[in-house]
Amino acid sequence: MKLILLGAPGAGKGSQAVKLTTTLNVPHISTGDAFRMNIKNGTEIGIYAKSFMDKGLLVPDEVTIKIVESRLQQPDCEKGFMLDGFPRSIPQAEALDKITDIDFVINIDVDLAVILKRLTGRLSCGCGAIFHKSTYSESACDKCGGTLFTRDDDKEETILKRLDAYKQTTEPLIDYYKSKGKLFNARGNGSIDECFEQILSILKK
Repeated sequence: MKLILLGAPGAGKGSQAVKLTTTLNVPHISTGDAFRMNIKNGTEIGIYAKSFMDKGLLVPDEVTIKIVESRLQQPDCEKGFMLDGFPRSIPQAEALDKITDIDFVINIDVDLAVILKRLTGRLSCGCGAIFHKSTYSESACDKCGGTLFTRDDDKEETILKRLDAYKQTTEPLIDYYKSKGKLFNARGNGSIDECFEQILSILKK
């Protein structure tokens, strides 16, 4: 099964992807994770990507498409995959159409107030672990002991810029995939499990 998760920043795509890839037994491909890995390692492409991400801007298409195409050629993608964070624009979707066929596109719909509460409360660690102020009150990571911090792209000013960029660039994908008969909507205001059950119900149909 080849699946795309759509949704604004903070909609919960990453959380759903982790649960769904386990259930579907396909790899979870997140461009965000790939960029963060390169940033952490100080690679040239990571430094280039960070210069855009810190301003709440999208990474240029040619860089993102190249990374995704290379990843989809790996052996673990032969039986399917789940894309999270790609495509983010009509040109990226058109480029993806030339690379492979997609079976389902799930759009996770979440209200703005819920998104802001989720993202401004996130605490990150250098090891990749993520916590939330509403459920975690410690200043150190319980996985590695590292100091927790708020990522630049989780600060409210940057979040609002990311949401505006999403509305202008990525939201048109809803109509793009709807016209192809591949789009399905799931409400994401509630718990992770509630949204997960909605998505499973869609895929079973």
